[in-house]
Amino acid sequence: MKSHWQMFAGYNAWANERVFAAAAGLSDADYRADKGAFFKSVHGTLNHILVGDLVWMQRFTGEGPLPSSLDAILHESLPALHQARRAQDARIIAYIESLDDQALAGEIRYRPITTTGEIVQPLAPALAHWFNHQTHHRGQVHALLTSLKSEAPSLDLVNFQREQGIGARRMG
Repeated sequence: MKSHWQMFAGYNAWANERVFAAAAGLSDADYRADKGAFFKSVHGTLNHILVGDLVWMQRFTGEGPLPSSLDAILHESLPALHQARRAQDARIIAYIESLDDQALAGEIRYRPITTTGEIVQPLAPALAHWFNHQTHHRGQVHALLTSLKSEAPSLDLVNFQREQGIGARRMG
């Protein structure tokens, strides 16, 4: 089971690098343009993905900053946001590496920042939500990139798996 989460941690970092490379090709005006997405722009959505990761890592580990809102802008510049994203991706990979079967079978307790009360949840479904959340919002960024540029990078998990030698192989 751990290899499943390791794959998703690696995929997360791979997909983030592809999205940030595409975002770097935008003009600053396009990067910040309110395009009607839930977090308005590429800038707002990339910041939200980092916010979500900080929130979940704080829940999982009890360490690190806890943003005060889901729409917080943690970094104004794309280079600073990219640097923070890379650091967070390394932190995510290290966290997943630290898990053993006992931890994966365990549970977490946390207080949501948007509601009151404590939540108790098995760890594995929380990890599934977390990685799905990242993919969901990267998909929004991908749609924004597609609307702003004629081309956005492929983020298909199967492409990552093939590059990493996970799963299917091409024959002949």
